[in-house]
Amino acid sequence: MNMSQKFKIIAILFFLVHVGIKAQDKWTLDDCIAYALSHNLQLKDFEYNSDSGKETYRQSIRSLLPSIQASSNYVINFGRSTDPFTNDVVTTDFFSNNYSLDASIDLFQGFQKINAIKASKFLYKATKEEALHQKYLLSFRVMQAFYDIQFFQGLVAISTEQLAVSQANYDLVKRQVELGVKAGADLYEAESLLLTDKLNLTQSENQLGLAELTLVQEMNLENTERINIQTILLEKDTITTNVEVQSEAIYGVARNFIPLLKAQELRAKAAKKQIAVARGDLYPSLSMFGGVGTGYFETTIDTASGKTIPFRNQFRDNTFQAIGLSLRIPISNAWAGRSAVKQQKIERLRAENNLEIQEQVLYQTIQNLVQEYKSLQSEYDQSSQKVEAQNLAFTIAQKRYEKGLINALELFTAKNLFANAQNENLQVRLRAEINKSTLDFYRGLPVFNIGATTP
Repeated sequence: MNMSQKFKIIAILFFLVHVGIKAQDKWTLDDCIAYALSHNLQLKDFEYNSDSGKETYRQSIRSLLPSIQASSNYVINFGRSTDPFTNDVVTTDFFSNNYSLDASIDLFQGFQKINAIKASKFLYKATKEEALHQKYLLSFRVMQAFYDIQFFQGLVAISTEQLAVSQANYDLVKRQVELGVKAGADLYEAESLLLTDKLNLTQSENQLGLAELTLVQEMNLENTERINIQTILLEKDTITTNVEVQSEAIYGVARNFIPLLKAQELRAKAAKKQIAVARGDLYPSLSMFGGVGTGYFETTIDTASGKTIPFRNQFRDNTFQAIGLSLRIPISNAWAGRSAVKQQKIERLRAENNLEIQEQVLYQTIQNLVQEYKSLQSEYDQSSQKVEAQNLAFTIAQKRYEKGLINALELFTAKNLFANAQNENLQVRLRAEINKSTLDFYRGLPVFNIGATTP
């Protein structure tokens, strides 16, 4: 094997590795969504809300535990004061040291704590559903941005094709002018059309760059303004599926799993429990308490020796215990308790009304999607026929122009009509794909790889 053959093999291997690396750099829609879900800062804020709701729920359970506290003090008395051990009035300076351990537990509070636990659990689940809802919204935004890039990539391809035609026509006219077949004015017209198509291509490329920037920002992809995605334009038979869709059937499925509705349902249930919490404040409450303590007093004297009894002995001998019950009966608090109940009832009505609003919005959204689905099928068929017709018209116009039967303006008009038909067809194709994915989502199909919340 000579050096030339070795060089060719190395070059081929390098090319294959280079192509492989480039292929790995292309982002699929699932890749974009997964990255966005992991790096979007607004989404993290909703997750923090969910974490906060979880801790609130856990703390509401811990509120059932007894309350225990320990205390100690060290007091120095000067001048005239009361002996804390004998309650005699003394004028000597002395110090005392007390220790205590107290505990209390609520036995009955009108079931306030139990209802508060249930309410906080509903609210915690609601925050989880709202966080999941934000994930879906972000996924839809990423999907829209992803298909916008595909549209503008198609627009760039169409503009490039139109520019190639204008360039070929310009070269043809230029040769004809040089041969004296056409006048110089024809060359100016051809050049004007060529420059127009160059401008159209530049504008399409700028729109593509803006679409890529939008996707990069939604993903929070740092240190870049461009992104290379895998582009798969759909064929005609994948668009016009002619599947019958009904708003009521889709709504019946979506109603059971849409996170925003589930969150609002949970908030309505929480509001109902919060009424019970407020109402519990109108009932008597019973609690039990107990404690143990001891102390050291400098004024405690041993009558036999006349000396202060040692700390160890006092700590043992001064020990005391206490246990008791505490009953609180609300009689009047300026009607504040009953007002709180009324306010919570209003909050429950508001939560239930918000749920009905969300149900209405969901149903109307599905209605619009179904109507758009039916419209896009006919639009795509018509736009495809229009592309074929305008392509034929442009082909004929191009041949007539080459033979000198029409002028450059007539050719430009035919070429623009063909380009516009291609743009419309491409736009309908991508709108149909977004519409199909959205309807599939509301049907409960796994459009996005997002884990559902656990019960």
